[in-house]
Amino acid sequence: MASLYIHIPYCEKKCIYCDFYSIENMNSMEHFLAALEKEIRMYAERFSQSDAIDTIFFGGGTPSLLPPSTMGRILTALHSNYQIRSDAEITVETNPGTVDIEKLRGYRSLGVNRLSIGIQSFHPHELAFLSRIHTSEEAVQCVEDAYRAGFENISVDLIFSLPNQTLERWNENLRRAIALQPKHISAYSLIVEEYTPLFMMVQNKTVSPLPENLDAEIYESTIGMMAEHGYQQYEISNYAKPGYECHHNKNYWNHSNYLSFGPSAHSFWKEGPTKGSRWWNVRSIAQYCESIGKAEFPVAGSEVVDKEKMFSEAIFLGLRTGELNVAMLQQLYGVDMLTTHGEKLKSFSDDDLLRIKDRHITLTRKGFLVCDAIAESLL
Repeated sequence: MASLYIHIPYCEKKCIYCDFYSIENMNSMEHFLAALEKEIRMYAERFSQSDAIDTIFFGGGTPSLLPPSTMGRILTALHSNYQIRSDAEITVETNPGTVDIEKLRGYRSLGVNRLSIGIQSFHPHELAFLSRIHTSEEAVQCVEDAYRAGFENISVDLIFSLPNQTLERWNENLRRAIALQPKHISAYSLIVEEYTPLFMMVQNKTVSPLPENLDAEIYESTIGMMAEHGYQQYEISNYAKPGYECHHNKNYWNHSNYLSFGPSAHSFWKEGPTKGSRWWNVRSIAQYCESIGKAEFPVAGSEVVDKEKMFSEAIFLGLRTGELNVAMLQQLYGVDMLTTHGEKLKSFSDDDLLRIKDRHITLTRKGFLVCDAIAESLL
């Protein structure tokens, strides 16, 4: 199993909370696309005979700014250079306000079969605060158009714990999202990332983050409402109808191989010429294009992921997905968690944070609230 990720580094307008690399000026688009196609070919010389590709993900930035002709150009490059399964999951991150039904039909005709629609909120003042370019009406229209365009696998993104947000207001967001009947919902707590406009607002005290106890209350309420409507929590912020988990993200969390293209994109491969390596591209379109123009990989940095680090990440990522397979961890890393961490695990179990059964460690709803703290303690 392996995945491909394509980073489209353009936005119509940057959101105040986003720390992913993107720019608002699209004048460099043609230059970027030529470099992207060349990078895809360059890596194919190393990896085209490796694992078959079972997921492709267009992220950004705002991939839905691309017309179907450009999306098709990129997909052609991928299909020409890699072994892509006929049933591969192909996702495009989509912002309401950047697509209409004809564009969505164009994506669907190219083989795109999953949309991740960034709604974030249905409240006008929250959308304005987040610098989103769409209205709540456009968000609803986008989902309805996606269905009419032939998409079945639709995910929507929401953000909670906005400054001054109440539990009631958040629950209304969640109810409106559920009413659209997407197969998948991602509900993220607002994170204040360094170097973003939101970070500066918090530093200047013009914005105050929501208190931790209210954030926890909203999160616990979210888990309950999702379960009530048939959405299974399969990761700390992700919920899906049975069979509609995001396979691309699961590949990341399971330490599967993935190649990523575009400025700031991160890759990981366990075998072959880059055995056990993680690397990332330069965070600049100009530098990215310049490197590829010289037939050089646009890598900014790399690290070797040794067995110890792999084990640590397996614990952290496994807990974020709600479960640790003790037998598998022992087979891969030679560590029996029930023996080496038995006392701590029993303490967490006694506090109703996790359950241990048949050599599986499973988080409870209460445990998900302190998932990262449990992982840190075990490591």
